[in-house]
Amino acid sequence: MNPDSLGPMVTFAIYLGLMVVMALYFYRRTNSQSDFVLGDRRLGSFVTALSANASDFSGWLLLGLPGAVYASGLGEAWIAVGLASGFLGSWILLAPRLRVYTQRVTDHLTGGQSNSLTIPAFLENRFSDRTRLLRAVSTAIVIVFYFFYVASGMTAMVSLFDHTFGLSPEPAVLIGVGIIVLYTVIGGFLAVSVTDTVQAMMMWIALLAVPIFAIGALGGIGEVADGVSANGEQLVSAFGGLTYDVDTGSWLPTETLGLIVIISGLAWGFGYFGQPHILARYMGIRSVKDIPLAATISVTWAVTAMALAVTIGFVGVAYVDADIETPLDDPEQIFLVLINALMNPWVAGFLLAAILAAVMSTADSQLLVASSAITEDVYRAFVNKNASPRLLMWLSRAAVVVVAVVAALVALYGDRSVMGLVGYAWAGFGAGFGPVLLMAVFWKRMTWAGALAGMVAGAGTAVLWDVLDETYFGTDLYAMVPAVALGFVCIFVFNPLGRVTEQMERDFENMEHEVVTGEPSVDRKST
Repeated sequence: MNPDSLGPMVTFAIYLGLMVVMALYFYRRTNSQSDFVLGDRRLGSFVTALSANASDFSGWLLLGLPGAVYASGLGEAWIAVGLASGFLGSWILLAPRLRVYTQRVTDHLTGGQSNSLTIPAFLENRFSDRTRLLRAVSTAIVIVFYFFYVASGMTAMVSLFDHTFGLSPEPAVLIGVGIIVLYTVIGGFLAVSVTDTVQAMMMWIALLAVPIFAIGALGGIGEVADGVSANGEQLVSAFGGLTYDVDTGSWLPTETLGLIVIISGLAWGFGYFGQPHILARYMGIRSVKDIPLAATISVTWAVTAMALAVTIGFVGVAYVDADIETPLDDPEQIFLVLINALMNPWVAGFLLAAILAAVMSTADSQLLVASSAITEDVYRAFVNKNASPRLLMWLSRAAVVVVAVVAALVALYGDRSVMGLVGYAWAGFGAGFGPVLLMAVFWKRMTWAGALAGMVAGAGTAVLWDVLDETYFGTDLYAMVPAVALGFVCIFVFNPLGRVTEQMERDFENMEHEVVTGEPSVDRKST
């Protein structure tokens, strides 16, 4: 065994063991489908905030973003700007209303409060959709795009285990999937949320520690700035102009970023309005009164973490140029290279475990939402509506395994990068659900017809845009932009084909009352 591998190996083992122990602790507190899917809506502000961050910022934050900045410079930070803005907007606009509405909206079949546990269930009840098309289509969107999203985490895991231990992809994926599935299946939403909180803290510490050590090793911020500038002034330009050549290890001139690239980067922010694994945290918080504090903690963490990730990309340019002779053949491994070059093996083990935490914290949340869609929105909705909560809970556990296996196959035999897989799934969810959910919680006169049209148009355009753009348009515009725009247009065009019932109007008014006052309306207190 390589002595340098001992530290990371022991650290990984301790970290993974801790995750399983925490899951076992929450096993006894998970007794029903509501517990397994949303933790019975009893998360506090701190756990909600950091678990939302951990479930969002996966390997993309620690591998993808530093690698993109390393390869092309500050121009890649437009994505971070868009994400920060979108994250703040989703906490302000969507979190309070979705938390109240998903619980209080009337079950269109029974007439009582629905306590909708999933986005598809909420949409069906919000629009009193007796055709059940909303639930069927939205469930299909959830399942399909999560195969790709979870696969992005598996791809990042392959990169981590290859760089750290020299493992081939198959055993790397097998180990990662095994641990994620184990603690997700055992502990459900509560275990995932609490482990995500620990993982979020590990990620932030790692993002802070690496640039501090690297800047110190290079002799200060001035030396870093000189090292970056020596490879091209355009690296520190918000409009780009350079790209990294892996063959020569140098940066070559390219076109400066145009309006299309900047708009595409900023458009990533809209994705927050449609990501089910993040929205689940909004739905699971204890009370709407806890949201302001949670939002403050969450957005502060996100902004500082992305700023540190951008810094790592720049520090990497200066450090590799000054101290490493072999050109970096994969920019997405710059964080790993810095850790191994700067830290002793035991400290490196902790920091590398933080990258593993980033991957696992997103994958576990996504597996949980995907499995709940299969059980709540397929089995319970269309196969056995009288299924007991305990049966549904165990079916959800089985579904976690199924989704994880399919995602692992996509990761092993697909040919997309971490960034490519995330971008595809992010656009699909953002465009498929974002416009519909925003309008659903702000427009009382919205109908099921508008919701269905917006969802199909948004998700469909996200799937087809890359092919259409390459074949006919040649704009290189991120799919989120046309998909969201078409989604909103179709909502308004097709909305008159449905109708608004008196119960839908009352539900909407009750939701607004509770969001403003923090107290349920009179007719909801008694149900």
